[in-house]
Amino acid sequence: MDLNLLRSTLEELGQPRFRFDQVWKWTAEGAQGYHEMSNLPASLRAQLEERVPFSTLTEVTRAEASDGTVKLLLNTKDGRPIETVLMRYKDGRRSICVSSQSGCPLTCTFCATGAMKFGRNLTAWEILDQALHLRRIDELDHCVFMGMGEPMMNLDNVLEVCRRLPDVGITHRRTGISTVGWVPGIDKLTESDVPVRLAWSLHSAEDALRSDIMPVNDRYSLQDVKAACDRFYEKRRKMIFVEYIMLGGVNDSVAQAKQLADLLEPWKYKINLIPYNPTDSVYDGSERGAMEAFRQTLEDEGFNATIRLIRGRDIDAACGQLAAKAAA
Repeated sequence: MDLNLLRSTLEELGQPRFRFDQVWKWTAEGAQGYHEMSNLPASLRAQLEERVPFSTLTEVTRAEASDGTVKLLLNTKDGRPIETVLMRYKDGRRSICVSSQSGCPLTCTFCATGAMKFGRNLTAWEILDQALHLRRIDELDHCVFMGMGEPMMNLDNVLEVCRRLPDVGITHRRTGISTVGWVPGIDKLTESDVPVRLAWSLHSAEDALRSDIMPVNDRYSLQDVKAACDRFYEKRRKMIFVEYIMLGGVNDSVAQAKQLADLLEPWKYKINLIPYNPTDSVYDGSERGAMEAFRQTLEDEGFNATIRLIRGRDIDAACGQLAAKAAA
């Protein structure tokens, strides 16, 4: 829902200011449409239905995995594809992964989104509507900006959404923004007034290999990004999450785990090892034994390191897979 349009429409209709809060409260709590907003006059509901679309996005495809993961392919008004995912866990968590761009300009070689043509930055309301579509499916309590696109290249809109997420059920402490290492965005987040968490998609502790995997490393090197992350830590005193995708025979050796340990400090960084969800790229996922040896090496060096649970593999839940297939 375009909240600016909602506010201006209510003003044009001469409605009291509290009407905005009423509409937003219903929407944030999972209402399926204006027709459910029983404390609004029927005439106002009809006018809003006509003048303020309940969503800026149209659902194209919905897929549900055997583990309860739900992935939506959505289109913007101008036909741009967006993906968003709801992940349900046995401990009761309901975590969402949302997109900040349609496509991505940074061409990470392991990512299906990186192989797509870049569309554009999403508006704040197009980002927020992903969360609202998923809120209409289930209650939510965690969010990560790790879907299509680089959030730090669209940070103003991402932060506007972060300010609204607590109304949807997701606190700042349970909201994370993931970056491949866009230094200006990290610094801007550090100075912002929104106390969300930072996640760094690192994937190799060696500059040459990281540049092969992620061309953005040629622009912002490991040391550049680490310095920005350290500035974030010094200002916020919040541990930074490191995302490390495990590519078989590429970045998953014990020696490479020791390189990673030498780069980072265990009191600043928590490391999340991510099993590779196969796309049409040149990579294979690491063997379970290699992932466990990598994790154990990090733990021996004093790090809190975990292997992420695999979610939604049977519905192409890796970033960009549904959109790429739809465009094929």
